[in-house]
Amino acid sequence: MSGSDINNKALPKSDVSAGVGLVGLLGLAGWVVFCRNYAGIAEAFDLSGPRQPMSGPYAALAALLFTSVPMILWSVFVEKVHRRPSTGIDWDNPKEIGDILDISRVKLIGLYATWAIIGFLYCVARWYWDGQYLFAMGVIGFAAVPLFLLSVPYVVWLDRVLVKPRDHAWHFGAMLLGSEAFDFEDVKKHWRAWIIKAFFGAFMISILPGGFFEIVNADLTGIVNDPVRFGWFLITMLFVIDVQIGTVGYLVTVRPLDAQIRSGNPFLAGWVAALMCYPPVAYGIINNINGQLGMLVYEVNTPGWTHWFADNNLMLYLWAFWLIILTGIYAWATVAFGIRFSNLTYRGVITNGPYRFTRHPAYLSKNLFWWCATMPFLVTSDSFVDVIRNSFFLGCVSAIYFWRAKTEEAHLLMEDEKYREYHAWMEENGVITRRFTMLKRRLLSRHQIPQPAE
Repeated sequence: MSGSDINNKALPKSDVSAGVGLVGLLGLAGWVVFCRNYAGIAEAFDLSGPRQPMSGPYAALAALLFTSVPMILWSVFVEKVHRRPSTGIDWDNPKEIGDILDISRVKLIGLYATWAIIGFLYCVARWYWDGQYLFAMGVIGFAAVPLFLLSVPYVVWLDRVLVKPRDHAWHFGAMLLGSEAFDFEDVKKHWRAWIIKAFFGAFMISILPGGFFEIVNADLTGIVNDPVRFGWFLITMLFVIDVQIGTVGYLVTVRPLDAQIRSGNPFLAGWVAALMCYPPVAYGIINNINGQLGMLVYEVNTPGWTHWFADNNLMLYLWAFWLIILTGIYAWATVAFGIRFSNLTYRGVITNGPYRFTRHPAYLSKNLFWWCATMPFLVTSDSFVDVIRNSFFLGCVSAIYFWRAKTEEAHLLMEDEKYREYHAWMEENGVITRRFTMLKRRLLSRHQIPQPAE
């Protein structure tokens, strides 16, 4: 297809509307306001218990409910996602229970074995039993019993309306039983999805309490007159939005909402690039933990923007607003996914919000934030070696995110014709992407070997 043909085509419709994330954002905001003002509410209604803001970890966990329920209701009643063919569900022709009980039994065996293996891996991986992960392990342990009990009626109910009830979980169960033919490719797809949910789900739950506590307890008195406090408060609030909606995405992966993980990234490079950015791998690569420098630590003798602009209030405000904008784009990219956010997965195609301007708004804004907030090229040690090291190592981190982006594109290009259309449209029309495309073409044209005239 030529560039002119692509220019004349409309941007493919997003699988998630802007309304999904917006109502989730409103629900989260309402809960945060309630928690911040709980002391006054308790006083007014003479409620028992401590009269103080609700900022504990379980209030942060409850925020998931106030975020997810509006998004689920919008998805079902406004967008009617449960009726989409991509769910694989035919609600109008349910099967008899007797016809699917054996299928459900095999699937449940596959699911229970999966959960048992994940539980074992949680037990033997020591980092899950220290620090912030202790909260996540407590939540997952508490949820295990109701999850086990509710899985039976849910699986039987869903199998009655699934067009193809022998899904990835069924193939894993069939492999364990050895009684029916199974497809090992489906088994691999099953495990990719569950490893993603187990690894990232625990991580996201573990980071819920920190930012929520800060936002609920923040003293807003005089905050507008302090550019640093003002900037960090709004940046933290935006990260809370990202974490809350992102966590919903990992937890609500169900077919009736068309939010199932259709496939996990099959490329080893994609997994390596992604895992390098999260604990425990990131502890030894990017982060500075317990005084030990990671391989790519880029903050040696770098006090950052608040130090270098300390004597210039106008620059502090301007830089704070710039960092807020970058963080806002990052959070907006997560909100655009609604209930479908997760790493390393294909769960539909997002073409609205910031994804209208570039294919990877979250990675672009996040890396720009690090460069602008840290300023690795400005150091207090007067050491040019520190400047070189910091700038080089942050460049390496940015390169990792570029690598992640390319592996994700390769995965989605393989899976969905709509994404291929979106990818091609962005090459020619994306406000940011097309400029990179033009630059790439110019560089390639300069290195082309001239063909001899015939």
